[in-house]
Amino acid sequence: MKLVILSAVTLGTIVALAGGGQGAGRAITSTPAERAPVLVELFTSEGCSSCPPADEVLARLAKSQPVSGALVIALSEHVDYWNRLGWRDPYSAKLFSERQSAYATAFRKSGVYTPQIVVDGRAELVGSDARGVHREVANAARDPKLKIVVSRGGTASSLRIRVESAASLPKGERAEVLLAIIENDLHSQVSRGENSGRRLSHTAVVRRLEGVGFIEGGAAFEKEIPLTLDRSWNVANLNAVVFVQEGSAGKVLGVAQGAL
Repeated sequence: MKLVILSAVTLGTIVALAGGGQGAGRAITSTPAERAPVLVELFTSEGCSSCPPADEVLARLAKSQPVSGALVIALSEHVDYWNRLGWRDPYSAKLFSERQSAYATAFRKSGVYTPQIVVDGRAELVGSDARGVHREVANAARDPKLKIVVSRGGTASSLRIRVESAASLPKGERAEVLLAIIENDLHSQVSRGENSGRRLSHTAVVRRLEGVGFIEGGAAFEKEIPLTLDRSWNVANLNAVVFVQEGSAGKVLGVAQGAL
């Protein structure tokens, strides 16, 4: 496993890290303007007939990176509350429904809906609204970002996460560091429910999401995380996404990703 993940990606930059352990490797960078990483979360379901267009919006964002100055890092979180209506989404989990509910409270919404996109924990909108999503991504890219570096840990099945000093957080306050394992190029043949008969494709499906610690204002964060991957996942299509978020559904202060 080789990983180098920076919270800002430089256009034309090659970043490489070889070897294991703390302090191993080197980074090579060039001078063009940096793209600011922006976390785009899509709350979706295979049981929702309005969701496939939003799945396509997310896929285009992640693949073509159309927003100048921004690097979109995508998460597709499949909620489970549609499962009772005829089709059990194989990628759904209660955790994602709970996360969306926390956002609803933070945004003072009366309830949840799909498809919904949340940009950097700061703005929410209908997931199929491509123009609106582009606008919010551009806005989020203007905010300062924490730098996150993820490298190979002491073993082949671990990651080392480092977050630079959280100067944007007041001393005494803290934000959570989260790790998501995502899988790309997933497909389902839906046989029941609102999308019956359709073959659906998904990008950046969250297979696992967990908090790995907290960073305090004025301090840095560093930790080695063991990785346990399900045998049913296609390792070639997996990525690790690390992000720092205020509270359970607050602003995202930094995000980074890389292939496993």
